[in-house]
Amino acid sequence: MISTENKLPVMEAFYTLQGEGFHAGRAAYFIRLGGCDVGCVWCDVKESWDAEIHPKISISQIVADASQHNGRLAVITGGEPLMYNLDALTAALKEAGFQTNIETSGAHPMSGHWDWVCFSPKKFKEAHPSIFEQANELKVIVYNKSDFKFAEKYAKLVNKNCQLLLQPEWSKKDTMQPLIVEYIKQNPQWRISLQTHKYLDIP
Repeated sequence: MISTENKLPVMEAFYTLQGEGFHAGRAAYFIRLGGCDVGCVWCDVKESWDAEIHPKISISQIVADASQHNGRLAVITGGEPLMYNLDALTAALKEAGFQTNIETSGAHPMSGHWDWVCFSPKKFKEAHPSIFEQANELKVIVYNKSDFKFAEKYAKLVNKNCQLLLQPEWSKKDTMQPLIVEYIKQNPQWRISLQTHKYLDIP
C-alpha cells in the first residue's frame, strides 16, 4: 500500500449528483484520486491511471475544498482509490460532517472509515478478500454476456445484506441493457444501475 504522507494525488474533484448505483440522484462531492493498476480496457477515465501526472494535495486542503459545497456526501473514486491508505482522509472528512462513500474495484486491501462501500470488481485484477464483508453494494459492469456469470461469482462472496446491481457499460448499453432487464426478471435479487449522469449530461 502506497504511503500518503498526508497528501494524495487528486486527478479532479467536483460537486455534482451521484449518477449511478444505490445513491444515484444525491448531491455528492467527488474526489477522484490518480493512480490505477487494474487497467480496464473500457475505462472512461484512463487519464487517471498515472498517479505521477496529478498534483498531490494535502488532506486538509481536500476537505476544505469539499466543505465549500452544501452537500455532505463525499465519494472517493479513481483510478483505484485503495492503492492508498485512506484512513486519514476519511477520518478528516467525517470530522467535517461528511458521509464517506467509496467506489472501488477492491483490488487492494481495505482501508478507510466508510458509510458506504461500492464494490465494483473487474476481471482484469482479482479482488482482495478484505472487501467482501464490508461491501454495501456490488455493482458489476456488464460489457458482454459472460459478465453475468462473473457477477454471480462475486454475489456468492459478499455479505448477505449487500445490494446487487448490474450496470450496462455505456458503449454497449443498447445491446446489454435489454439483456440485463431480462436477466433481472429471471433473477430478481439483482437491480439495474444506469449511468444517469451521462443521460443528464452532467459530470
